[in-house]
Formats: sequence, structure tokens, C-alpha cells
Amino acid sequence: MSSKTNAARVLDGLKIPYEIKEYAVDPLNLDAVHVANSVNEPIERVYKTIVCTADHEYVVACLQGDLNLDLKALAHICGAKRCELMDLKDLQKVTGYVRGGCSPLGMKKHFRTFIDERALTQEKIYVSAGVRGKQIALAPKDLATATEAQICKITHD
Repeated sequence: MSSKTNAARVLDGLKIPYEIKEYAVDPLNLDAVHVANSVNEPIERVYKTIVCTADHEYVVACLQGDLNLDLKALAHICGAKRCELMDLKDLQKVTGYVRGGCSPLGMKKHFRTFIDERALTQEKIYVSAGVRGKQIALAPKDLATATEAQICKITHD
């Protein structure tokens, strides 16, 4: 598993420092809490990537792995009437990534990206490297720079 992922290539191109952490994949348990335990990091540092439809566009949300996305807040921030989770059957076709390996970096196309503000409380966060079994650790502001993301409140309290 030493080959570079698209996500890593994006960061290399921008000269943004990062680390890759590998872990054993459990295909029956792809959630972020399991990933946090597998990479031996607190869940506050492990972020999941969720792709949504906001009216007629796709948007990307990155949030702490054990929290829930506030779809109404995301819709409001996007300027959309409503926001819905993308149908998982469309994920690979639209992003190039599979469930459990969806990175906010290096998707087929650039989509507006929103990172939950809690990320700024961490020195570094982990996001998928674009394949199951690899996480990228980087500073939250570097992730925001690389994805041209807006940092905002998109989770339920």
C-alpha cells in the first residue's frame, strides 16, 4: 500500500505537509469511530467526508466522525433550499471514491467544500486518503486551503 493516492498528490502539488497512516480495513465496519480506533487517535481528530446534493449541485461536508451533519445548516450556508445526502450508488461515479475511502481531496471534480468549525480546535485532523485503509493527517487550515473550503458550523450540538 505504498502508492500515492490522488489526495496525496493534491497535497504534494500544493507543498502542504501531511502524514499517511495505514490501518487494517474491516469491510463490515467502515465508520469513522472504527477508523479512529484503528489509527489509535481520538475521534475528535478523525473526520468523515459526506457528499450531498444542495438543490442542483454536489457539495462536500467534512465533520468529526462521531457527529451528525446538520443538513438544514448546510443548505443555509450553501444558499440552497434543501440539502440531502447523496445516494451511495452515485458516490464513485461522481467523486471517483468508494464508501469508506472518500476523501475531500482529489475528487474527479472540485465541489464546494465545508469543514465543521470544530476542526480548528485540533492541531491536526485525519481524513481519508482516498482509499480504504489509509488516512491523511494534516492541519485543518491546510485542508481548508487545499479544498478551498469554508469553515463553518455544520453539525448538530
